[in-house]
Amino acid sequence: MTDLMDTYIENRHLIQPNHTNNLGMAHGGNVMKWMDVDGALSAMRFAGQTCVTARMDQMNFVQPIPVGETALIQAYAYGAGETSVRVRLKAFRENPQTGETELTTESFFVYVAIDDDHDPSPVPELTVNSEKGERLREEALSGEAEIPNGA
Repeated sequence: MTDLMDTYIENRHLIQPNHTNNLGMAHGGNVMKWMDVDGALSAMRFAGQTCVTARMDQMNFVQPIPVGETALIQAYAYGAGETSVRVRLKAFRENPQTGETELTTESFFVYVAIDDDHDPSPVPELTVNSEKGERLREEALSGEAEIPNGA
């Protein structure tokens, strides 16, 4: 069994000019890529094996991330099936000098654990052993319920 907090990952990506669109803001495709990679890392930490992206629910871009700021990506596993891992992902714009953050993007991804033959492989049970972990899991479950057609 793996605890939710063992899957919690935060990564930062400094927004450079080559990451931006013609408005000087992080290109949405780059943000999606970073979220997908960080989500996969969280899923692999949970499953203890390679995980591949199976599904991405709606991607909500609510604020841009300007060049010179940091994309702070938070990812954690909050649910599991027989071979799948559900991961909550959020991106924030972060001022690198002050640490001030603002939510920019959020989504829910599903990853599937695979074995050496690339076949789906069983994953362990997810446990939650802390108040923070329980709060994060409840937040993910309530947000997932708000998505049309559910996750």
